[in-house]
Amino acid sequence: MFSKAFRVKSNTAIKGSDRRKLRSDVAAAFPALSSEQLSELVPNREELSVVKLYAHKGDAVTVYANNRNPVLFEMEKTLYPTVYTLWSYPDLLPAFSTWPPVLQRLAGGADLMLPGVMVPSCGLPRVQQGTLCAITLVGNRAPVAVGVATMSTAEMLAAGMKGKGFTVLHAYTDHLWGFGDKSYPPTIAPLVAEPAELESPDDDDKDEKGPELDSNLCIVPSLQMDIGNLSLQEGDGCARLMEEEEPGETGAAEMAEDIAEFQPETEDGRTPQERMDELLHQCFFHALKCKVKKSELPLLTSTFLRNHMFSCCPEGQQLDIKKSSYKKLSKFLQYMQQQKIVQVKELNKGVESIVHIDWKHSDIRSFVVPEVFSAVSTAPESKCGDGEQPYHAPEIIPLYGISAKMAPLFQESGHKKGSILSSSDVRNIIISYVKTNELVDETNKNFVKVNPILCDCLLNKWEQDEISKLKWDDLLSRCLEQLQPYHQVTFFGHEPMVRKGNLDPIDITIAQRSSNKKVTIIKNLELYGLDPQLVANTLQQRVQASATIHTLPGAKDRVQVQIQGNQINHLAKLLLEEYQLQRKYIQGLEKAPKLSRKK
Repeated sequence: MFSKAFRVKSNTAIKGSDRRKLRSDVAAAFPALSSEQLSELVPNREELSVVKLYAHKGDAVTVYANNRNPVLFEMEKTLYPTVYTLWSYPDLLPAFSTWPPVLQRLAGGADLMLPGVMVPSCGLPRVQQGTLCAITLVGNRAPVAVGVATMSTAEMLAAGMKGKGFTVLHAYTDHLWGFGDKSYPPTIAPLVAEPAELESPDDDDKDEKGPELDSNLCIVPSLQMDIGNLSLQEGDGCARLMEEEEPGETGAAEMAEDIAEFQPETEDGRTPQERMDELLHQCFFHALKCKVKKSELPLLTSTFLRNHMFSCCPEGQQLDIKKSSYKKLSKFLQYMQQQKIVQVKELNKGVESIVHIDWKHSDIRSFVVPEVFSAVSTAPESKCGDGEQPYHAPEIIPLYGISAKMAPLFQESGHKKGSILSSSDVRNIIISYVKTNELVDETNKNFVKVNPILCDCLLNKWEQDEISKLKWDDLLSRCLEQLQPYHQVTFFGHEPMVRKGNLDPIDITIAQRSSNKKVTIIKNLELYGLDPQLVANTLQQRVQASATIHTLPGAKDRVQVQIQGNQINHLAKLLLEEYQLQRKYIQGLEKAPKLSRKK
């Protein structure tokens, strides 16, 4: 369960009432603890932390930590001790012993198989199916793992010690152990001599017959193993415990089966399940980065798997979720949702859909498309990165057209009626005209003398007899006011477009609807290259309010977005911070509701 990193949701100090409840729950779960031991495990005054986390497969776990060390963890209202606790109370749970080479597999997430359980001379502890057990190593009573028995002791013996024996929940060196001080297991001597300790050259004849047992749990002779003859072999990548076969004996050969439940490693040292997990993650991130478009959301999870993830599987490989550690697509997507990469909802009964994808998530951005797909996937760059071409605020430049009235003023510079100039061009032409015609006032160079052409072009009729001089700033501003307004818009990856008139700003208004309800109305998004439907979906998901699209009255090709409530603050953050639009192109931000100050 903790073989891979988990995500911590919260870490808080335990409350007094929760401390008392925990002590009561621990006393009920582990009646073998004395009152003194119970006070040590759940102290009255020492700091005790409650850590809520999500395991890598999505399981919600509550961990109780004392002085940084996790002492208990709780799943589905069931308490389990950690190895730190069991080192202090080694007899808290019935213990089963295994061989040291198996520990690495247990910490890697494998379950303990019965062939790996050492059967002592005094017999196995009596347990029932579902009993919580400790797992130790031969020669040391300090537990190294915590697991649940999958069958009773009688069933284990009846099965010839074959099959899965224990589902391992937590082990020494896993990530839960790493959450503490990472101390090593103590050395606790066995209560009774192990078979290896009982051996001596003089007892060979006795060992052949096997010791007589007082316990009712009889042991099949072929199950009594001599650890002196055990060796760890890695020929096929699996850890196997092999016992030397004596002539005519076949029972010992059967002990060559897997000790822990793990799959054969491949050439790179990974199991098929680990390779399938990697392939699943690769196809998932590849699909999000280069296949799925925002306009497709909400997207059925089955459609996402069939149409997007399968198409991202490299040639010669087959994506099979059942062979991964997640087993089901829903479990995998649940994990990804906890990582805040996607958001999955059940829009229809029994049918799940992906309703949101965070294309800015570091895992998506850092994903590199495999080389075999690079030529195809990255050909249209607009499809990689954010599911669609990422939005870039357009470059907007105000321009000015020469009207018939202003044509004489620009005639000397070679421009005629209809010519389109930028503000800097207009400024340079006016300055050149004034200097060429020696119109700078000799007494005060901040003024320009008004000649007949300037008089006809810039002054009103009632001003022509009164004004003989103009300041430079007044001259230039009057000139720009008399020119026809144009604007140039350049969208990312497109040629510049020049349009007549001023560019209308994005207009935000608050309207009153029935029952005194307010709605926010947004217009002119298309003029800035924004998809109104995308903006509506984004706002709807962020504020959890209804958003609709309506045709703009008097304009067939334009629409307006309407969303419930006064959402100007959220809209301002979206337009100014995320879309990087300039404030001067947004009208109505001053109508945002004032945020209440927390006292």
